Amino acid sequence: MRIARWSHDGAVDEGFVVDDRVVGFPDGLTVAGILAGGLDAAHAAFAHVQGDLGASLAEVRLLAPLVPASVRDFVAFEEHVEGVSAGVEGKSHVADEWYEAPTFYFTNPHTILGPGDVLHPPVTQRLDFELEVAVVIGGAAGASTSSATGGSDAATDGSATGWTNLTVEDAASVVFGYTIMNDWSARDLQGREMKVRLGPAKGKDFGTALGPWIVTADELEPFLDADGFLAIRAEVYVNGELIGEDLVSNAGWPFPEFVAYASRNSRVVPGDVLGSGTVGNGGCLGELWGRNGGLVPPPLQHGDEVRMVVEGIGELVGTVGPAVPAPAVPHARRRSRLRRREEQ
Repeated sequence: MRIARWSHDGAVDEGFVVDDRVVGFPDGLTVAGILAGGLDAAHAAFAHVQGDLGASLAEVRLLAPLVPASVRDFVAFEEHVEGVSAGVEGKSHVADEWYEAPTFYFTNPHTILGPGDVLHPPVTQRLDFELEVAVVIGGAAGASTSSATGGSDAATDGSATGWTNLTVEDAASVVFGYTIMNDWSARDLQGREMKVRLGPAKGKDFGTALGPWIVTADELEPFLDADGFLAIRAEVYVNGELIGEDLVSNAGWPFPEFVAYASRNSRVVPGDVLGSGTVGNGGCLGELWGRNGGLVPPPLQHGDEVRMVVEGIGELVGTVGPAVPAPAVPHARRRSRLRRREEQ
């Protein structure tokens, strides 16, 4: 099943993509409601729309397939880390700590873009894309009571409370589906703020694209290898030229382990989005800049089209619009470090 949101004749609708048509959910259901109910709810709703004509996919404008509850972005591809570190540190290096756990940061759920949307970046000299596959969390009745938030008396479906400290097995049961993710990045802004040993922040949070829809996890089960990695091919093109290509199974961890780690001493809920991190072998320009010793290929410019194609999911296209200057922020002021107010 493919789950989507779209606008048509001035209204927003949510439902299924069936072949080349979109069909709204029955009974006023929404993507959020389907995610809370999990794959069982999706299958039940799909059964109710069999035979509905809906509208032609060509007649609607697809939106981001969900309004995320949160967005975590991992850095899970060793090859990506090697290339980016060469550009930032002057040598290819993967820290020992990278291998210990699938590290992530939170990004902005309020600047989500959808298929075909125009990005309006900040003023930057190093605009970049990041090709990722994202997992979407949904409800599942199979999670154990010991893993559910609130202890043994808590509801196990997670639709209201979510889960904490999931095992990898239980984490797999709340993987609802997958979508393509483009983590647009301003590398110069990102580089400055990460020298402060925090972030990324303004180098990232101006736009993250998701789409074109959510493909349910059962659809991609044939692509799981013997170790549980999702062996689907991912490609990215800039203005029609192939820039990067990789198998998503080259990540250091399979998706359920991302989910389990995210829930560790925390909480994951239906509607959470967890990005895989940028794939290797040209999944972003930053990796190639490090490997090539300079800005080759060049940073993205106004008018560039970035098209991402992921096997079993589809394609996500975005276009770079004009940069948007922002009001200046004053530099930090040197302060006296007095510990008491001076008497007036």
